[in-house]
Amino acid sequence: MSCPHLSAGFDATDPDLLQGRVPHPEFARLRQTAPVWWCAQPPGVTGFADEGYWAVTRHADVKYVSTHPELFSSNENTAVIRFNEHITRDQIEVQKLIMLNMDPPEHTRVRQIVQRGFTPRAIRGLEHALRTRARAIVEEARSAAGPDGAFDFVTRVAVELPLQAIAELIGVPQEDRARIFDWSNKMVAYDDPEYAITEEIGAEAAMELIGYAMNLAAARKQCPAQDIVSRLVAAEGEGNLSSDEFGFFVLLLAVAGNETTRNAISHGMHAFLTHPDQWELYKRERPATAAEEIVRWATPVVSFQRTATQDTELGGQKIRKGDRIGLFYSSANYDPEVFENPETFDITRDPNPHLGFGGGGPHFCLGKSLAIKEIELIFQALADELPDLTLAGDPRRLRAAWLNGIKELQVRVA
Repeated sequence: MSCPHLSAGFDATDPDLLQGRVPHPEFARLRQTAPVWWCAQPPGVTGFADEGYWAVTRHADVKYVSTHPELFSSNENTAVIRFNEHITRDQIEVQKLIMLNMDPPEHTRVRQIVQRGFTPRAIRGLEHALRTRARAIVEEARSAAGPDGAFDFVTRVAVELPLQAIAELIGVPQEDRARIFDWSNKMVAYDDPEYAITEEIGAEAAMELIGYAMNLAAARKQCPAQDIVSRLVAAEGEGNLSSDEFGFFVLLLAVAGNETTRNAISHGMHAFLTHPDQWELYKRERPATAAEEIVRWATPVVSFQRTATQDTELGGQKIRKGDRIGLFYSSANYDPEVFENPETFDITRDPNPHLGFGGGGPHFCLGKSLAIKEIELIFQALADELPDLTLAGDPRRLRAAWLNGIKELQVRVA
């Protein structure tokens, strides 16, 4: 099935496309004319031996699929919508051990254990340390600026607080955060030739990170401490994670908690500096709604996928058992049926029912509260310490199939 006004061969998971832009004009046409649209793909080019997927672009339909796991599985083909063409099915199968790629009831069991570390009390317990770290990160970035006052916002600011938050959360020594950054980069950057990362290097990085986490878990089982690792792996009488499960949990944190939050912060800074009225408003009033709008605007995860567990219907289309379904959060978050003037960056937007943390259901982002807190703290520090920051160049985007990533954003201290 073709869609009017789309160029031949259009595919919103094409990493060459996403390296240049998020295809918002095409998403708008799909929402209007073919909200559930068959996107044909050559078999094997994405790692899947099928002929394409259904692109779901409306907010309501993304929510429906997300909240009906009995109809739409995360486990069957994982939640990643496009792998490198060289990946094997065995390598895809291994990824089913990650909570993101589980279905109930196994997902329910693991999530109930993991969520102990993300209670409101746990997040409040991190706030003072993260506030101090956010201010130190911004001060260090200013000190490290070149003779012309320029520095890369991504590496100097955006990456640091998410990494330090993960280290703080699970008890990883802060000096090891660079290793986590390197491993997580290698796991998601296999589509970007600048990094020269092969699927094999990405797999090796994943195994190194899992091994690191498993060793951490084993140490806490022998000698529990007052940290989340001990609560997850050494808790007696209330279930716990095996060392393997903890390793894959940390793998998920490194990607879902690190890559996504750092990209939200990078896009947020770019949005503020290209919408100076919003930056002035933020510096003056610090509205509590700003972080949610940054996530809606950026939508760091462009898409995830599900697989139909039975024949069903969605958006007037007949979906067959085994069909893959692409959930395009970047489109849903700009749906004019839900958001007034969605193309406007408005940090006072309220309500803001965006799907930047998922469409609800069992896979709604467990770390939402932590991510929002990180975004709030880093922009408060920036507004206090670097209020006159300006752009020093256009952002350089990551070549990726499902991430809305910025790998470099040059800014200048006034």
